[in-house]
Amino acid sequence: MKKHPFTNKLLQWHKTIDRELPWKSTSDPYKIWISEIVLQQTRVSQGTSYYLKLIKNYPTVQDLANSSEDELFSHWQGLGYYSRARNLHKAAKIIATEYNGTFPKLYSQILQLPGIGPYTAAAISSFAYNLPHAVVDGNVYRVLSRYFDSHEPIDTSTGKKKYQQIADQLIDRDKAALYNQAIMDFGALICTPSQPHCDTCPMQYDCKALAEATAHMLPVKTRKIKRKTRKFVFFVIQNGDAVIIEKRQNNDIWKALYQFPMLESTSTITEESIIKLMLPRVMNIKHFNIRSYNSHQQKLTHQDIFAHIIHLTTTEQITDHTFTPINKLAYYAFPKVLQQWIETHLLSSQKVIN
Repeated sequence: MKKHPFTNKLLQWHKTIDRELPWKSTSDPYKIWISEIVLQQTRVSQGTSYYLKLIKNYPTVQDLANSSEDELFSHWQGLGYYSRARNLHKAAKIIATEYNGTFPKLYSQILQLPGIGPYTAAAISSFAYNLPHAVVDGNVYRVLSRYFDSHEPIDTSTGKKKYQQIADQLIDRDKAALYNQAIMDFGALICTPSQPHCDTCPMQYDCKALAEATAHMLPVKTRKIKRKTRKFVFFVIQNGDAVIIEKRQNNDIWKALYQFPMLESTSTITEESIIKLMLPRVMNIKHFNIRSYNSHQQKLTHQDIFAHIIHLTTTEQITDHTFTPINKLAYYAFPKVLQQWIETHLLSSQKVIN
């Protein structure tokens, strides 16, 4: 079957680059899977160290399946979007039990695993087994929409179907892994989101968006993210060299991560209101000293979190709560905004047990 000019030029271009990444030299489906999950919603520059850490701690899918969720979260800490880690753990257990620890080979089987959608299934099946399944991620949407000057929104079912069909037509069925890697590298290095390198692009004479001067408008999205602002008040209650922590159980952001006792507020927050109104609702402490009061912000995909952290010391025994030694906090995964505070205000003055 004759290849599309786009495909030929893409593969020729890819021969000229050397983008070394630790997962590109392997055909191990387990390692490819780990890399793809880590790189969801994460830049390569940030995700690489996490990938290497996960492979080191969990060299096989059985090792990952045998770990606890808390342990996995502690290695994932700082990467965000913890549902990825939660699904990674669930899928590892399924592979360990239903596939005897061997990663499934069929696209349909891979697609059924928790946390794996069409893109990730296509990436694993092509990179590990060279099966002709075209990947369509943010890079690919951008490249195809510009090359064909397509203004079909990428965040609609019609748009997703259209771009998948185009990708399926363009893929080199004999070199699926090479093609998929090439188009992803092309989007990352040449057809970048802002200021694409059109002057050195091998597609510049065929690219319709360049001819129509519409590249900056593509790809098209129809939905605007609605942001929500939330105010959290965390109470760091310290007795000696230990503090009270708790695991988030509700079906909300940071599910299954650890935090300090917390209240959410919709009203104006001051240090006085925290002490007089909020603390009694969280903990019945009569004698305490205020060590510090800090406010921090963390931006999530759809939410802006304002975290007010008040650090209290007390000698009172609080029988209905368990105190955790400060030098053991490294074993627990906290939201980023709390982890940063812990490292600055608690761990810096403690000897951390590794």
